[in-house]
Amino acid sequence: MKTAYNLRSIAAQAISQVLDKGLSLSTVLPGLQKNISEKDRGLLQELCFGTLRVLPQLEWCLQQLMAKPLTGKQRTLHYLLMVGLYQLTHTRIPAHAVLAETVDGAVALKRPQLKGLINGVLRQFQRQQEELLQRMANNDSRYLHPSWLLNRLKKAYPDAWESIVDANNQRPPMWLRVNRMHNTRDDYLRLLNEAQIEAVPHPEYSDALRLITPCQVSLLPGFSEGWVTVQDASAQGSVDLLDPQDGEMILDLCCAPGGKTTHILEAAPKSHVLAVDVDEQRLKRVHENLQRLKLNAEVKQGDGREPQAWAGERIFDRILLDAPCSATGVIRRHPDIKWLRRDSDITELAGLQKEILEAVWPRLKSKGVMVYATCSVLPEENCLQIAEFLKSHPDATLVETGTREKPGRQNLPHADDGDGFYYAKLIKS
Repeated sequence: MKTAYNLRSIAAQAISQVLDKGLSLSTVLPGLQKNISEKDRGLLQELCFGTLRVLPQLEWCLQQLMAKPLTGKQRTLHYLLMVGLYQLTHTRIPAHAVLAETVDGAVALKRPQLKGLINGVLRQFQRQQEELLQRMANNDSRYLHPSWLLNRLKKAYPDAWESIVDANNQRPPMWLRVNRMHNTRDDYLRLLNEAQIEAVPHPEYSDALRLITPCQVSLLPGFSEGWVTVQDASAQGSVDLLDPQDGEMILDLCCAPGGKTTHILEAAPKSHVLAVDVDEQRLKRVHENLQRLKLNAEVKQGDGREPQAWAGERIFDRILLDAPCSATGVIRRHPDIKWLRRDSDITELAGLQKEILEAVWPRLKSKGVMVYATCSVLPEENCLQIAEFLKSHPDATLVETGTREKPGRQNLPHADDGDGFYYAKLIKS
């Protein structure tokens, strides 16, 4: 039975919202998936994430195949062509099905007069595919990153930038966080083995397991009972460093979607956690995560630069500041970041991070611990930010993470490890 919707046209609309309106896929997809069958949701995600992952390749191919690009009201058809090319080059969908469904997408987008164009361009690509892909292997589009970001990575990591780019272009591994209130990591590993799900423990982060092959969460033993959470290993490392203790007053700032909030409570169930985020919408996810794991935290909407508004006079034993950042360490999970970020954003974000650090440092008790974390790989947001902070705050001491000259610890994304992530652990004297 033919479905009443055309997935390729929906993917093209989603990509248009990202590239023309600056919205993230995680904002756009939930609305578009409402009327789509469970079975088709996975394919829609694959078409959207995949197309954005290899965008420069597809753009370059279209430049070779068309005298001029589709613009204005026909721009969504340009993205439809990209979705078609992505299927032909990166999926196992039979070519005849790709052509039929993508051409039908023009009808779904109310542009039936362009069916012939869509068909012609895709057939021309099939004829020239080998030659085009060979030519593309020698130009900069092969890196699949915007030039401003490539330049920053080359400057920051002259010897490692290519491996960072390569990791960013891969599909992300699936990491689990075992809830130590229910099972030890070894016990949960045994449960996975019994369910014939292969996994390996992280060598350093105490609750983290990587699945050899990603699977549906419904197949994970005890998922609905809260025994396990899907969370990247590097994100888990920030709570290991924080080392929360029962009885403490702990602030989780910029907390959404709540992965670290719940991890703190699993590690120290008798602590009091205040979880704060500026985004009211994303706080719904925090509540959902707390509910699934049957945990309690005080959750508030608020701006990190104005602690008076949400903390009153309170001061904290520990603060986890997961600062707003460029997210350049999690590109493999969110390929749209490459096209949503601008070079100028980095200076702005570093300014915002500095303001939040300055505002919340006075809220830390004497001998209290603060972990500053970002999911960025850029020094301006990380080691340079903390080096500056240490210079201007003699009451801050760096521990367990780097040296005063090169403060903090920078994880780079790696196929068998966590995402790109930065941590600096500070103690107040």
